[in-house]
Amino acid sequence: MPERGSPTLRRRRLGLELRRLREDLGMTGDEVAERLGWSTAKVSRIENAKTLAGPADVEALAGLYGVDEAPRQVLIDLRRDAASKGWWEKYSGSVPDDYTTLIGMEAEATEARNWEPQVMPGLLQTEGYAREVLSASQHASQVPSSWVQSRVEIRTTRQRTLLHGPNPLILLSVFHESVLRNQYGDARVMRDQLLHLIEVSELEHVEMRILPQDVPPPVTTGPFMHLAFSDFPDVVYLESLFGGQFVEDAEMVYGYERAFHHLMERALDEPASRDLIKKTITHWNR
Repeated sequence: MPERGSPTLRRRRLGLELRRLREDLGMTGDEVAERLGWSTAKVSRIENAKTLAGPADVEALAGLYGVDEAPRQVLIDLRRDAASKGWWEKYSGSVPDDYTTLIGMEAEATEARNWEPQVMPGLLQTEGYAREVLSASQHASQVPSSWVQSRVEIRTTRQRTLLHGPNPLILLSVFHESVLRNQYGDARVMRDQLLHLIEVSELEHVEMRILPQDVPPPVTTGPFMHLAFSDFPDVVYLESLFGGQFVEDAEMVYGYERAFHHLMERALDEPASRDLIKKTITHWNR
């Protein structure tokens, strides 16, 4: 099983730390670029994790900022770890870049809050259900059929790593009751999926709640994933048909945090949600 840990997030940490060092000295990106003979764009790309700084780049920046030996070694180690490969990167040719970034950030998140109004949350899907969902979206988005298998493998590996490995992710998931009846595949696929929900809901680090059909959603938004970290600012991922986008502005992230809190308040509690799933299983016993 792949270990948790993410070079994606380490690249961002390195960029944030280098920006902090620059700003602490009151220097602009233009000034750094001029002193090092770089372009201003290079400084910006490194700080925003668009480009991974080379070892010589880190040494040059550390020297310019007057970083002492111990914290300099921290930067060097962070850069080395950021250059490693995550298990998901072998699939980079068959998934959008923003999705591989999401997987990389998930790998070091401590908690995820997920709202899904239409389909089962990805981290809770069975392999059979995931295949049906991805096959349906493949017809709509015209992605190559060969990518479906890769995306199924990614989804199942995410689940094993995040929910069933050491130091599991805390997952808070709210989804609409209609998700239990929106059919993907045959009745057996749906029945197996709901039985899987019951099993996963028993995990201590998973909290699963359902928003009932007769309760108007307190927020009108599509699916989103709010990731929290121990030493990195929270991030929200918004999913769409052809990819997704990240929300990192602190005020906007807080808005999604409040939206999820409202969803949790209006949804059924855990025992009632579990009972509803069990009741709906009878719908698929046919």
